[in-house]
Amino acid sequence: MSDLASAVGATGQLAAGGGLHFSLPQQLTVILLCALTAFISHMALAVFNDGVRPFLLDFVQERTTRSATTAVSFGLSAGFIFGLGAPMALSSGVLNPWLLFLPTDVLGLLAPRKWLAPLLGAGWGAVVVFGLNGANEVAHDLPVDFLTAMQQMSTPILFLFTLFPVLAIAKQFGRAWGAAAGAVELALVVMTMKLWPEMFAGALAMAVGVLLLIGLAVRRDLTQRRADREAAGDAADGSAPPAPGAASREAADDPMASLFSASATRLRRYLPLFMVLGAGVCLLAQMHIFGGGEATSFLIAKGHYAEAAQVDFYRVFGFVPLIATTALASGAYGIAGFTLVYPIGYLMPNPVLAVIAGAAVFAAEVLALSSIGKVLGKLPSVRDSSEYLRNAITDSLHLAILFGSLMAANAMGAGLGILVVGGLYLLNEAMGRPVVRMAAAPAAVLVGGILLNLLHWLDLFTPVKG
Repeated sequence: MSDLASAVGATGQLAAGGGLHFSLPQQLTVILLCALTAFISHMALAVFNDGVRPFLLDFVQERTTRSATTAVSFGLSAGFIFGLGAPMALSSGVLNPWLLFLPTDVLGLLAPRKWLAPLLGAGWGAVVVFGLNGANEVAHDLPVDFLTAMQQMSTPILFLFTLFPVLAIAKQFGRAWGAAAGAVELALVVMTMKLWPEMFAGALAMAVGVLLLIGLAVRRDLTQRRADREAAGDAADGSAPPAPGAASREAADDPMASLFSASATRLRRYLPLFMVLGAGVCLLAQMHIFGGGEATSFLIAKGHYAEAAQVDFYRVFGFVPLIATTALASGAYGIAGFTLVYPIGYLMPNPVLAVIAGAAVFAAEVLALSSIGKVLGKLPSVRDSSEYLRNAITDSLHLAILFGSLMAANAMGAGLGILVVGGLYLLNEAMGRPVVRMAAAPAAVLVGGILLNLLHWLDLFTPVKG
C-alpha cells in the first residue's frame, strides 16, 4: 500500500497520532494571532469571511451600525464555525481558518471599544488551544467514538478535490474540454500512484488541470483582444481622433475608479499592521498545526507538507480576483490576504524565515492591489475562471464531505448511523438550510454521534466494533 493510502485509509490514525496538543510557542502564536485578527476586524481593515467584506463599506462610511454589521458577520459565519471548523479540527487534529478567523471576525466587530477587541480575540484563541484538546479526549473516551469515525472523510475529500479543475473547465469551456481534462487527470492520478507512490496521487493531476484552465482563459482573452483591436481599427478609419485628455477625464469621472483608489490608499496607510498580520499567519502555517483548507488539513496531519502547499497554491487562483475586487470596493482586505502565505508557510524551514516571508508577501499584495485590479479588468476570461474555480471547489468538496460524513456514520453506527446522519442532513435541506450546506453533514455527524451515545447509555444501541 502506498504512503498516501496509508495516510487516508487507516481509520483513527490522524486523531490518535496528532491530537490537539500544542507547545507553549504554538499556544502563544494562536492566542496573539487571534488577538491581532480581532483588532483588525474591529478596525474594519480585514475580515476572513468573503461574504462579510462587501458589507464593510457601509460600516466604514457610517451608513450602518456596528451591531448590524456584527449580526451579518455572525449569520454568515456561525454555520461554518460550528459545522465545519470545529469538526474538521477535532477529526484531523489540525486547526483551520474557519475555527480561528471567523470567530475573530465576529468578536472584533462586536467589540464596542478598540482595546476590547484584542482581548476578546485572545480569549477565543485560549479557548481553542486549551479547550479543544479536552473535548477531543472526552470524545475519544465515549462508547461511540465519532471523532475517529470522522477520519473516514479524509479519503473522499483528498481524491474528489482533485477534480475541481475538471469541473471548472467543463463549465467555462464546454463538455469537450471538460471530458479531455477529466481523462488527462485520471491518467495522471493512475500514473502517479504507480510510479510515485510516496506522492499525493492528485498533486500532478491538479497542477495540469489548473494550468490547462488558465491557458484556455488566457487564449480566449488574447483572441478577443485581438479581435477588438481589429474592429476598433476598422471603425477608426475616417473618424476623428479623440480629444486630448478625454480618456483621463473619463477615468476621473468614473465613480468605481475613484472608490477603488480610495480603498487602496486606505489599506496602504496601514501597511505595517498588515505586514505583522502576514508574518503571524505565515508563522502559524510554518508550525504545521494549521491547514488552510479541508484537504490541506488532512495532508498536514499526515506530514505531507509539500502536497498541502501545492493544494493551497492552486486555491489561490480561485480567490485572487474575488479578494482583490472586494478589497478595492470595500476598503477591507482578507485576513489571509490572497492566501499565498499558507503554502509559503508550510514550506518554510524555520519560524524566522516564515515571519520575514509572510510580512513581505502581505506588503507586496497590499501595494499591488490597484495594479491587480487593472490587470483583471483587461482579462475577463481569467477573472471569470476564478469564479468557476471557486464554484468547482465548493461542488467537489460538498460531495466529498457529504460522502465522507455518510462513511463516518456507517463506521460509528452502521445503518442506524446512516439513518440519523443522512436524516439530519435531509431535514436541514427541507428546512431551507439553517446550517449552510457545506457544514451540514459534519455537523450531522457530531449530533448523530452524541445521539448514538445517548442511545447506548439507554441500552438501546450497541456500538459498532472496529
